[in-house]
Amino acid sequence: MAVERSALGARAGVWMGARGGSRRGLARLFPLLLLLGLAARGSALYFHIGETEKKCFIEEIPDETMVIGNYRTQLYDKQREEYQPATPGLGMFVEVKDPDDKVILSRQYGSEGRFTFTSHTPGEHQICLHSNSTKFSLFAGGMLRVHLDIQVGEHANDYAEIAAKDKLSELQLRVRQLVEQVEQIQKEQNYQRWREERFRQTSESTNQRVLWWSIVQTLILVAIGVWQMRHLKSFFEAKKLV
Repeated sequence: MAVERSALGARAGVWMGARGGSRRGLARLFPLLLLLGLAARGSALYFHIGETEKKCFIEEIPDETMVIGNYRTQLYDKQREEYQPATPGLGMFVEVKDPDDKVILSRQYGSEGRFTFTSHTPGEHQICLHSNSTKFSLFAGGMLRVHLDIQVGEHANDYAEIAAKDKLSELQLRVRQLVEQVEQIQKEQNYQRWREERFRQTSESTNQRVLWWSIVQTLILVAIGVWQMRHLKSFFEAKKLV
């Protein structure tokens, strides 16, 4: 998201120069740029894993959204004291689970590869990676560095490839890109409404449980009070104090 904010800032700067610094026009354009920036979600990082270690990541994804992950691995060379590209025999196992804990992707790839899946249920998806290093003595006792780049939604599309395949002009490609960005914004809005609805249902359910628990506590206290009064009355009557 930091990259997208920087890109938005650059677009706004170019637009200001073209318009001679018109603040009124920038104020009108900024909400549209902000929404378009939210449609393109991606994250790039690297991490280290041991021989039998598994790393999992949680990604909140709307329904019917394509996700593309690119990764490459590096092995630590003790002689050179630096990370080098991993051997082709060293592979990565990728497993993706949806919010219902159903496996939607489970596959083994090479030392460098790309995985793709489409979400069918909105919510938190779990993306796990681990190596098949137990088969290779090269990695025994060492550390593996994994560079991972996850692109979600419209940002995952390769528009240069789309333009070449469909023979689109620059204007047609830009229009298609804007349409897909608007569709992704709509998916994000639907997902946020879905989250809000779930949160409201949880809040209402919690409030009802608290209310019924308070009523039960009150009934229990009243019952205990009645029982104590009757017990004391029978006690005093037995002692002939009343």
